[in-house]
Amino acid sequence: MDMSNLTGSIVALVTPFKEDKSVDWEALDRLVNFHLENDTDAILVLGTTGESSTMTDREDFEVAKFVIDHVAGRVPVIGGSGSNSTAESLNKSLGLVERGIDGLLLITPYYNKSNEEGIYRHFTSVMDQVSVPCILYNVPGRTGCSISERNLARLREHPNAWAIKEASGNIAYATMCAQYLGDDFKMFSGNDDMIVPVLSLGGSGVISVWANVAPKTVHDLCATWEQGDVKAALKMQIDNLELVHSLFCEVNPIPVKAAMAKMGLISPVYRQPLWPMESANEARLEMAMREVGLLG
Repeated sequence: MDMSNLTGSIVALVTPFKEDKSVDWEALDRLVNFHLENDTDAILVLGTTGESSTMTDREDFEVAKFVIDHVAGRVPVIGGSGSNSTAESLNKSLGLVERGIDGLLLITPYYNKSNEEGIYRHFTSVMDQVSVPCILYNVPGRTGCSISERNLARLREHPNAWAIKEASGNIAYATMCAQYLGDDFKMFSGNDDMIVPVLSLGGSGVISVWANVAPKTVHDLCATWEQGDVKAALKMQIDNLELVHSLFCEVNPIPVKAAMAKMGLISPVYRQPLWPMESANEARLEMAMREVGLLG
């Protein structure tokens, strides 16, 4: 599916598990329907929120294929294929392309991190050999390294470099990114509390954890901005700020899975080392959900 004009809300989809920690296919089916019915603009599988780091390659490919087949071209499906190993990232990327993925999310190499040239070649080694648009993922809080301005300037020239997911939480960095945006290179916020600020810098939308529980709200916020009603979009951002902060009061995706369980969408099951929320944080999350009408 053509992603060239994609804007708006891309949900960073959770992977639902059963009590035995296997993938819950019935719940995944419900989640895909939930997003298609609530105007989510694209679906990202196998990201941080999808707990891909605890899944096998076989499970990754099965989840991706399930979502691709179920969506059936109605919205783009993007797959996270990042790794701290460039060879592993390439193998996973090629496997996802073979199964029909519309785009790829490529994270900076974590733990070993590399130097500037190594990070540049980490991305280009994958992009040189795939046939779909790629999103560069900058999230130094998770990886311990960032995409430098020099590397961004070089990488955005690659024909398969389609966008950057900017999740540093640093508005100065996002502002730097803005100078490299154009019709052929986009920016999506990777922080749900910075959607409007990133849109104001020329961003095209958000890759969102929040959209797992409020897909229509996140879509509408982005659409309202695109329609030129800046004040209304900003109000939506601010009115939901406590919910967004509650969704990150513990490490993602622990709170969002807890929230989805309260909504009856999934079971609150994680793969270790993730663990259920502390009771005080769960109470805060539930209160925030009630305040915006997600719970009765």
